[in-house]
Amino acid sequence: MNTIASTHTTQSRKPQKARKTSRTLINLLVDLAIFVAFLVAMDPRLTGIAVHEWLSIAFGAAIITHLLLHWDWLLATTKRFFGRLTAQARINYILNFLFFIAMTLVMFTGIMISEAALPLFGVTMEHSGPWRSLHTLSADATVIILGLHVALHWKWIVNSWTRYVWRPAVGMITRKPVASATASKEVNA
Repeated sequence: MNTIASTHTTQSRKPQKARKTSRTLINLLVDLAIFVAFLVAMDPRLTGIAVHEWLSIAFGAAIITHLLLHWDWLLATTKRFFGRLTAQARINYILNFLFFIAMTLVMFTGIMISEAALPLFGVTMEHSGPWRSLHTLSADATVIILGLHVALHWKWIVNSWTRYVWRPAVGMITRKPVASATASKEVNA
């Protein structure tokens, strides 16, 4: 009889849907990876010039991923830029545009002064002073713009971090093990 009851219970269960990863969580993870890569890449003395260059190239791919994740916002804000738009959205758009320009300059000038990545493919460029100066200047501007970008999005960062990292971590630490129903039946039998 137990076999029939357990079979019936198993058959009446609905298949569980696969959990969809939150878009906010994806944005948080991509942004966190970009931020960490940026911090590491900003000091070539920390990692060496080869890691600095390759990490910067990967950073460029991460920025493209970030732009694609926010493409709808980018298009909608571009269309409404001179129309109806909140001040914060307009500031965010301008800051993102400046960040994109500064990062493009950093990447381009970095390629122009490459000592490890491009020579690996047989491409060598002159390491002239103006390219290096522009690389340093645009990298410094990028740090300032990134700081403003983080400040503008600080509430989202804290809320997302709390929801997807802090609360689950605290829950895992403080959660008491729950005895299964079958284990308690076996003890009582």
